[in-house]
Amino acid sequence: MWRRTLVALLLVGTAGAAQAIDYRSVSVPAAILYDAPSQAGKKLYLIKAQTPVEVVVRLDGWFKVRDAEGTLAWIENKNLADRRTLVVTAPRAEIRQADKPEAAILVELDKWVAVEFIEPASAGWAKVRHRDGATGYIRSTQVWGL
Repeated sequence: MWRRTLVALLLVGTAGAAQAIDYRSVSVPAAILYDAPSQAGKKLYLIKAQTPVEVVVRLDGWFKVRDAEGTLAWIENKNLADRRTLVVTAPRAEIRQADKPEAAILVELDKWVAVEFIEPASAGWAKVRHRDGATGYIRSTQVWGL
């Protein structure tokens, strides 16, 4: 009996722990990523504006983030914006006029180009805006940050 109660309590506790993935974008021209949540930590590398990151931990003015390559590091939260971007991870990607593979191509993008995320589209697609103003749809398998 006590085992069933314990299992039920564990299941209830873990159900509330699930959260949506939180993506942010770098909002300054270049931000430093550290190995610890402090400016006294080791500087790991610079990350450029509009690069999307996934927030995995929040701690007193700092976020531990994951980038598109899976690297984990700390960044000051003042360097991130709520505005979402996606980054191309495929060797080439296309922004299309509609969320269909046969739709006209508006822009072809190289790997690591960032685009503004507008909204989810049909399954497997996202509506995006390129910095030149072109707005259309990109395959979710060609980008990171969704």
